[in-house]
Amino acid sequence: MSYSSDGRGLDVANAPVPDERRALNLRPLAGLVPYIARYRGRAAAAFASLIVASLTTLIVPVAVRRMIDFGFSDKAAQLIDSYFAVMLLVVAVLAVSSALRFYLVTTLGERIVADLRSDVFAHLTRLSPAYFDATRTGEIVSRLTADTTQIKSAVGASVSIALRNLVLFLGGAGMMVVTSPRLSLFVLGAIPVIVLPLVGFGRAVRRRGRAAQDTLANASGYANELIGAMRTVQAFTSEKPAGSRFTAAAVEQAYAAACGATKVRAVLTAVVIFLVFASIVIVLWVGAQDVLAGDITPGRLSQFVLYAVFAAGGLGELSQVWGEISQASGAAERLFEILKVEPQIKSPARPVALPLPANGDVAFHHVNFSYPGRPNVPVLENLSFHVRSGEKLALVGPSGAGKSTIFQLILRFYDPASGNITFDGVRLTDADPAALRSRIALVPQDSIVFATSVHDNIQFGRPDATEAEIEKAAEAAHAAEFVRRLPLGFETPLGERGVTLSGGQRQRIAIARAILRKAPLLLLDEATSSLDSESETLVQQALKRLMLNRTSIVIAHRLATVQSCDRILVIDNGRIVEEGTHASLASAGGLYARLAKLQFEMGAA
Repeated sequence: MSYSSDGRGLDVANAPVPDERRALNLRPLAGLVPYIARYRGRAAAAFASLIVASLTTLIVPVAVRRMIDFGFSDKAAQLIDSYFAVMLLVVAVLAVSSALRFYLVTTLGERIVADLRSDVFAHLTRLSPAYFDATRTGEIVSRLTADTTQIKSAVGASVSIALRNLVLFLGGAGMMVVTSPRLSLFVLGAIPVIVLPLVGFGRAVRRRGRAAQDTLANASGYANELIGAMRTVQAFTSEKPAGSRFTAAAVEQAYAAACGATKVRAVLTAVVIFLVFASIVIVLWVGAQDVLAGDITPGRLSQFVLYAVFAAGGLGELSQVWGEISQASGAAERLFEILKVEPQIKSPARPVALPLPANGDVAFHHVNFSYPGRPNVPVLENLSFHVRSGEKLALVGPSGAGKSTIFQLILRFYDPASGNITFDGVRLTDADPAALRSRIALVPQDSIVFATSVHDNIQFGRPDATEAEIEKAAEAAHAAEFVRRLPLGFETPLGERGVTLSGGQRQRIAIARAILRKAPLLLLDEATSSLDSESETLVQQALKRLMLNRTSIVIAHRLATVQSCDRILVIDNGRIVEEGTHASLASAGGLYARLAKLQFEMGAA
């Protein structure tokens, strides 16, 4: 799996998209076998009910033959009554087995798709940020929703129909040979003429189905971006151009791709049905000639024709569901592409245990780093520094200097190109990333608030926290006061991305989450940037208490925020250009002094 260098999504040139050779089969659907195997009992019961339903159907022509050959005289009345009584029993068995098959297969499809969705989402949570840097969110969501729905339709309905008709076709074909080998040769001779278009059109359906799903994913991605930025769209009065672009570039393309796939399926259905029933007409004519010649009885011809209809009908139905199964194969391929992606950051086979108790000691040793999407653009160059346990370190510098990148490396979202980073003396590459991150609390620059309650948002920092601990964290972050004014207090839903809160309120929720985590290392990225002066003073007091006896690394553009830190590193172009306290750096006349002077002058103005 590879990603495009422009960051828009999967690299079409290198990603495993289908080509002619891959479109020859339904191999991606084989990936569903382990999911079916989890419920082998239900699958076996569904298959058994399918066989019973098919066999009872195949009994009917035998009864029809005997009734026709015995005739409808008074002597045959008792026999006819017996046959119709047996037929009622056969119909009852057919009804029960068909209902059971429908229930078992449909629920099996739902269960498989639910498991597949869970597995794909769980795998996504383990993938490295580099994957999400290169793949649009809407595309991923489309795969989780539209593609799994396509698979559910196939597994829950189309596969059931296909299996039933396959059994009818094979059973009908077999009984045709038993009934009249001569007539069967005519039918069997027509099968290659029918199957070849089925296979050929199936390839085209799968290719076009995959293209339709890809186009739908692009439409979903664009819609996701627009909906997430609707306030910006409306602020710039861009509703009409945005809607026009979505309709023209996304919806219409998806519609055209879907129409293309449907057109191929329609042609496939017409061709196969014509060939199937044309062959029946020819065989029926030959059979009528044999009856006139006395070679077979009318009842045997009727039996043969019914079996031929079953076989032809089964093959015709197969042609219709084949397109759906081919489309599901394309959807399965897209989902299994995600499952095949290996995280670039993962735990070593034998991770080194981090020492207890945790100290929060962090050291960079000659670290060089570039983002995967821009490998030729260095972000950090030969960076070395050491943050001792309990120390408060500030990172200051212009935007783009590499400060936030340092946080991402500490969290091991990426690995450096060279050099190494240690946490409590253990190299990050030797430790389990989950164990490392459990010892870190982060307050990002863009506060993330989920579309759930205040309580759940704060509890996200530590899922096992008690109610009292959650409220205490909110108090410490000076969030409890405004939370209690909300309609449902801590149970108030906050809307997607916390749209019902102000920027300062979202920031305080994020700070409460970090407080609740009780981690030995705090990473504060502009933690007070969205607060008014009064709130900032209160939160600074809370953070000051929080940072006691903990290692803290603070990123701040507002230099007033970092004056109380033990040490300040001034970062520029990925390098440390100055180091010291606020007083020493302010008097040194370097970059920090210039930044400080500029800010204080702007504050005075």
